[in-house]
Formats: sequence, structure tokens, C-alpha cells
Amino acid sequence: MTVYRKASIRELTQAASSLDGHFVQGVLHRDVETGAWMVGGMALDTWVARHDGEEVSLILLSMEQDRPLEKQTCRTCGRDYAGYECPHCRDIRYRLRGR
Repeated sequence: MTVYRKASIRELTQAASSLDGHFVQGVLHRDVETGAWMVGGMALDTWVARHDGEEVSLILLSMEQDRPLEKQTCRTCGRDYAGYECPHCRDIRYRLRGR
């Protein structure tokens, strides 16, 4: 099975969700009437305003580029993998520590 960039982006949003992060997904466009930037049906101004005064990190990733990920070599076990983390080491970590 080939791993694609889109799958890695979804893994990143799942990781953000587990850290109580917020994310929005959809097509980025400007509202014709108000000129506000929208993602799907949500105005970005409204979405970002709930974190006013907080230190944040914003990540914007295009899901249009559906290209294969480059293979990486795991620094722990030496196996090649594509994706966010080495699946072999992740499975062993889950087995030893639990989820």
C-alpha cells in the first residue's frame, strides 16, 4: 500500500485533536458578499478569534497535492517507512506501554 501525503495530513489533524487542538478542513475561498476568508462554511476570522491573546501555531497544508511521501529511515530500528512515524516502532511502543 502506498502512503500519500493526504494520509499524513489526516494523521497530523488526529494528533492535534488528541492534544485538544482545533482544526478546520474544507475549500479555502473568499465570501463574495463580505470578502472574508472562509474554509468550507466557516469564517476564518470567527474561528481564529476564539484564541485571541493566546500563543498559537497555525499550520496550513494543501490537500490538493496527492503525491507519494518520501521514504525515511527510522533512527531506532533502521527500517524504511513512509509517513509520520515508523509503524514498526509505533506498534512495539503500543504493545509495551499501551495506548
